[in-house]
Amino acid sequence: MRFNQNNFTIIRKRNKLIVAVKDRLDSLTAPKIQEQLEAELKGIEKIIFDFAELNYISSAGLRLLLTAMQVMEEQGEMVVRNVTPAVMDVFEITGFINDLTIE
Repeated sequence: MRFNQNNFTIIRKRNKLIVAVKDRLDSLTAPKIQEQLEAELKGIEKIIFDFAELNYISSAGLRLLLTAMQVMEEQGEMVVRNVTPAVMDVFEITGFINDLTIE
């Protein structure tokens, strides 16, 4: 399964989801990603968020990560990869750096 939008792609590989987000993760994009994740979460053991091209994350994006993290605590693991310096600053300021698995 592959789902493409203008600024995000979700790829399912067996029991793993890869969510690549570019540009912005905010109140416009987070609900769209959330909707797609909810549709695909059954049987998923790992979610990988790839933020290599993400320049901005808002509170709506942080809420999406928190929700996904809570779900994955029950059924597997969640990893955030390729975090840009701007997004890493937000993770540090908000304390998310202590809760997320960042690779």
